[in-house]
Amino acid sequence: MAPVWLLGSGDMAVEYSRVLSEIGIDFITIGRSKKSGFQYSQRTGFKTYTGGLPKFLKTKPVLPKFAIIAVSIESLSSVCETLIELGVENILLEKPGVGEINEIDSLIRKSRLSKSNILLAYNRRFYSSVKYAKNQIVRDGGVLSFRFEFTEWSHQIRNLNKNRVELENWFLGNSTHVIDTAFFLCGLPKEIKCYHKGGNDWHPKPTIFSGAGICENGALFSYDANWDAPGRWNIEVLTKSRRYIFRPLEKLQIQEIGSVDSVFTKEIDYSIDEKFKPGLYDQVLTFLRSDFKNFCTIEDQYNFFHFYKQISGY
Repeated sequence: MAPVWLLGSGDMAVEYSRVLSEIGIDFITIGRSKKSGFQYSQRTGFKTYTGGLPKFLKTKPVLPKFAIIAVSIESLSSVCETLIELGVENILLEKPGVGEINEIDSLIRKSRLSKSNILLAYNRRFYSSVKYAKNQIVRDGGVLSFRFEFTEWSHQIRNLNKNRVELENWFLGNSTHVIDTAFFLCGLPKEIKCYHKGGNDWHPKPTIFSGAGICENGALFSYDANWDAPGRWNIEVLTKSRRYIFRPLEKLQIQEIGSVDSVFTKEIDYSIDEKFKPGLYDQVLTFLRSDFKNFCTIEDQYNFFHFYKQISGY
């Protein structure tokens, strides 16, 4: 089989290279800038083809069966569209898949005309904590209700070296990590009522969010986030027997009915999530096995954008 193509040479590409190397998969890293490519090679020991995908294609490489796109957010959709046009069969696309919300229309049109499997790399779906809880929730009889918070730390973000597109669309590129995980665990939303206001120096769109809704399975949910105040990401899922608390998302606390105490469960083996970026090893391994049932497809993402627009006010 032809080597996997890893598009990008930044921090996420470094994380993917560690996993691919551990699994023993042959891969080719394709970056854009010489500086980033050099830094990637220094950090990983792997060669980088610089100059971007168009330059690499001039070498007439063998088309891969699998490709991973980990480029900067503003280039995600354009690189993915190029791979679709080439006929790459399986594409793992870093979340959220597009830099700006209107780019999803072009990407979905091209994907529907192709035979490519395009999966969004929401690695939190593959956390050991999330996998364990998902099975336990089924055993409990399902979700009754849930809540989540996606507060972002403005005091840190405004000092990051990020481009305008990424900052002004921070909800898409970052906050959807939490929301996708919540709906993956608990069910797809059917109805939702959203409120938002605010805006600050780096994110002129809303920065304070609140809302509630009902899922297709009947579970009620609520959410809030205030990027201009203290807070943190978290998810809480309630069944008739237990409250599952993801705070932080990587670890799971459980509160049993009849108790006021929440305890970090000792039944989960976190070793693989501690060795690699959490969720990434299992995500990549599952992708390379063509087992796509737990992934967010590009069609799923297109449908989610209907709710993301309402929640974010974008």
